[in-house]
Amino acid sequence: MERTLIKDLKRRIGQEVAIFGWVQTIRDQGSIKFLIIRDITGTIQTVISKENNGAFEIADKLTTESVIEITGEVKEEKQAPDGIEIKIKEIKILSLADSNLPIQVVEKSNNNEAEQQIRLDWRWIDLRKPEKALTFKVWTEMESAFRNYCISNNYIEIHSPKILITSTESGSELFEVKYFGKKAYLAQSPQLYKQMAMAAGFEKVFEVGPVFRANPSFTSRHDTEFTMYDVEMSFIDSHQQLMAEEEKMMVAIFSAIKEKYGDEIKEAYEQEIIIPKIPFPKLTLREAKEILKKLNIPSGRGEDLSPEEEKAISQYIKEKEGHDFVFIHEWPASVRAFYSMRLESDPTLTKSFDLLYKGLEVTSGAQREHRYEHLKKQIEEKGFKTEPFESYLNFFKYGCPPHGGFAPGPTRILMKIFGLTNVREVTYLYRGVNRLTP
Repeated sequence: MERTLIKDLKRRIGQEVAIFGWVQTIRDQGSIKFLIIRDITGTIQTVISKENNGAFEIADKLTTESVIEITGEVKEEKQAPDGIEIKIKEIKILSLADSNLPIQVVEKSNNNEAEQQIRLDWRWIDLRKPEKALTFKVWTEMESAFRNYCISNNYIEIHSPKILITSTESGSELFEVKYFGKKAYLAQSPQLYKQMAMAAGFEKVFEVGPVFRANPSFTSRHDTEFTMYDVEMSFIDSHQQLMAEEEKMMVAIFSAIKEKYGDEIKEAYEQEIIIPKIPFPKLTLREAKEILKKLNIPSGRGEDLSPEEEKAISQYIKEKEGHDFVFIHEWPASVRAFYSMRLESDPTLTKSFDLLYKGLEVTSGAQREHRYEHLKKQIEEKGFKTEPFESYLNFFKYGCPPHGGFAPGPTRILMKIFGLTNVREVTYLYRGVNRLTP
């Protein structure tokens, strides 16, 4: 018999169906057993009596989280959770679970550090929780919306190499790998190859792919391997165009998420999906620092923003303008990559920006320096030798248009959408300093 998903059972009342899933709970009332069965679409109450000797004996052997197939009739039952239940005709055990579960599935997470580490050890069981599965359903929708926006706006998708002969930005935060007797590195970002696409005349490109950062960080916002959304576009004259592009992109993404999963997110996480209004608030870094000074928020990172400053300026914008997003732009060259274009009016500043969402930086972007001599000079100013960047610099020798781009971080966006406190909770399998398994 063809499988029926639990979400479709209400359309099958009075019919015999086959469902597949996990045994979530078992209620034994002597002559009757109630089994709550879960699949990716929901849960259903099933019932079996001793009158069905063969199936009842099989039910006696069941443990929670066993995987089974049930055949039976869908019936209306007012006292059942969704007003329906399945009267079991036959049970097949597809995989019997050990009775000593290392973590519970039906209990909601407390999200304290100790509990989180245990759940990550048993991540495949932790992910059985419906609210956990929801995060990845939303991720799927977010990624689809990102791709759809790019494709509908004439972007070309690329897949850049993840094994590089040199670093993207500096010699730090690199994972070194052996490459046929040579030294190579895992890519920190696709930045250099996005720029090559501009030199190739692609004009607009995007990429969804992994990046690797060897920073020994133990914060709630960092991991060593993660997915990045990258965008690059040609023939721009300022970073303002890039910010305007990301505004439209975020509206498209949040609209798609709200339409498909807004109600589920609100029910499971008590978070309202708000489609942001255009234009987003914008502050230069100097303006942001002045506001923070008036708010008596200490400047913990000089020319950069500390996590506390990000939260404070976002809260200020939320109170003043009712917006969850704010762009911080015109960052000092000292804290930006060598390829960031400088302001003509003040070469100490760059045409760069960060996008904050609910107090967290979720995107970094900039107009890039496309002029060969300027770029070479900026590499040297950062204290790097130009030789390792020779192949990169060649991209700009033979005609390259003005261009720029940005890179939203999906795990950080999702973390804030769900009101969670750590990117680990929305990462399929987290990789950090002390975690290489499962």
